[in-house]
Amino acid sequence: MRFILCILLFQCLIICQFNEFANGQSPANPAKKALRIVKKNFTLLDSIHQILVVFNETPEQNSAVLVAMEKKNKVWRVISTPMPVGIGRNGFAAPHAKREGDHQSPTGFFHLGQLFCYDKVVNTSMPFIQTTSEDKWIDDPNSADYNRYIRGETNAKSYENLKIRSDEYKYCMAVEYNMHPVVKGLGSAIFLHLSEGEKPNPSAGCVVVTQRDMEGLLRWMKPESKPSILMGNEKILMSGLPTR
Repeated sequence: MRFILCILLFQCLIICQFNEFANGQSPANPAKKALRIVKKNFTLLDSIHQILVVFNETPEQNSAVLVAMEKKNKVWRVISTPMPVGIGRNGFAAPHAKREGDHQSPTGFFHLGQLFCYDKVVNTSMPFIQTTSEDKWIDDPNSADYNRYIRGETNAKSYENLKIRSDEYKYCMAVEYNMHPVVKGLGSAIFLHLSEGEKPNPSAGCVVVTQRDMEGLLRWMKPESKPSILMGNEKILMSGLPTR
C-alpha cells in the first residue's frame, strides 16, 4: 500500500511540473527571480552594495520571500537561501498608494535606517540604539513628529512603543519609507522586525522575519555597503520601478 501511494505521489509531482512547463513557466526559483528584479532596477541600486529583495506572486498575499544580495565588481549575487517573510495583512500597496492604517506594505526602493535592539551587545557592525521604555515611533498623522523616532514625552496622540513585552522589536530596523520628506498620511513606522513565533506572521505593514534569519542578516550587513530594501509585488518589480 505504501509503495502504491509513493508511486501516485511521484506521478502527481511529474504532472504538476509538466503543466508548469506546458504553460511556458518554469518551477519557481526565488533566487533567479531576485536576480532578474535587480537587473530590471539596476539604476536604482547604483550606489549601494547590499540589498534585500522582498516580493510575492500576487499583491494581496500577506507573505513574501526575501532574497539577500550583494554587489561586487558591479555584479550582484545571492548570498543566502531565500527566506520566508510576513508583510502587511493586506499585502503590498501599489506604487505610491500606501496610506496610514491600510495594513499594506509599501512598494519601492528604500534605505534601511536606524536599528533598535533590546540588548546592549549585538553581533553586528551596524550602529544601533539600545531600546528603552522611552523610545517611540510616532504614527499620528497630525503630529509634527509624524513618522519620526522620539525618546521621551510626546504630544502625539498615537505612537509605536519600541520596547514591548514580546521579542518582536528585539531587533527592529527602520525602513526609510515616507521619510525624505515625510508626507502626512502616507504611512509610518515601517520596520524590518521579528516574528511573533517560529514562523513569519502578517503585520500592519512591516516586513517580518524569524529571529534566526534576522540575526544572520545583521551579521552580514555593513554600514559602508548602504544596506537597502527593494520590495513589492513580483510583477511590479519585474517591470522596473521609476528612478525618480
